[in-house]
Amino acid sequence: MPRVSPTIEGFRAAFRRPSLTFTEITWRWTVGAVTWALCLFSLFEYLGSLPVTNGDAVLLRTRQPVLVGRAIAHILRGSLNRAGLAALLAALALSLLWIIAASVGRAATVRALLDYFDRRFAGRALAETSGAMKPWPLRALIGLNFLRVVLALAATLAFAGAAILVSFASPDAHPRSGLAFILFLPLAGLICLAWPMLNWLLSLACLFAVRDGDDVFSALSAAVAFSRERSGPIFAVSTWTGLAHVTAFSIAGTAISFPLALLRVAPARLILACVVLLALAYSAVVDWLYIARLAGYVCIAEMPETLAESVTLPSPPPCTSIDRDELILSDVPNLAVET
Repeated sequence: MPRVSPTIEGFRAAFRRPSLTFTEITWRWTVGAVTWALCLFSLFEYLGSLPVTNGDAVLLRTRQPVLVGRAIAHILRGSLNRAGLAALLAALALSLLWIIAASVGRAATVRALLDYFDRRFAGRALAETSGAMKPWPLRALIGLNFLRVVLALAATLAFAGAAILVSFASPDAHPRSGLAFILFLPLAGLICLAWPMLNWLLSLACLFAVRDGDDVFSALSAAVAFSRERSGPIFAVSTWTGLAHVTAFSIAGTAISFPLALLRVAPARLILACVVLLALAYSAVVDWLYIARLAGYVCIAEMPETLAESVTLPSPPPCTSIDRDELILSDVPNLAVET
């Protein structure tokens, strides 16, 4: 069997199975739409509950920065606690929704990819039947996605803690903002390095939770072993899909800049509609690239079983008999020279 490229197989699977991209878009965009709707509704409700006196209205009409700031501070006085509590409850509800949606969506996409590559490499006749008989490992997926949410919260708190820590280097009596910024950069860089790596490892563990039916810790252990043993192909798949993501981002940013440049001459609603459509198109491409990367990982995970029997190593040439009378092979030293 010819050599298989997991990157090409991942893009081929994303092309041949557009339903996987639609599944990914469905659960991701559902969570996104609920998030935007909840945020806008909460914002409007919060703004509608703010008391604005006649004095505040007069200060706002002056358009003087100092007076406007004083009016806004008076309007928001005593209401930030309610806003913080509402934001906390909304974050908890959205996190729960994301955990459930991500678990169900990931189980569906990984199972479909496993069935695709089973048929692609091994041609198993009972792949679909055996896959349908397995129970969905929702408990393990929910646990892994819960850890991803906890990791995001920990990263946020780590950023806040780093900011508080470096603030001691710039007290109010002797402010040194430059030193504080220099000290904050390595801490922020360490957080930005550790967070994506751990989040990637947790997302990769979902593959083994679905394929092998492992629990949370067993899936994490399998993901660590998999990333260590197959680091080369995994790095190749991640690099090529990452470059494709950067290219899509550059194209989308350039495309969005054109309608924004016409903001003074074109209707604002038309510009807003174009920007929203371009943003949705970019999001769809990103979801497609994520499916291609996930398909590449599944291809790497399935290759050891499917290609081990088909790939045959070249056998060494048969060993021929050795002529003991050959002078160069004699065990008598310097015999060839003396002859």
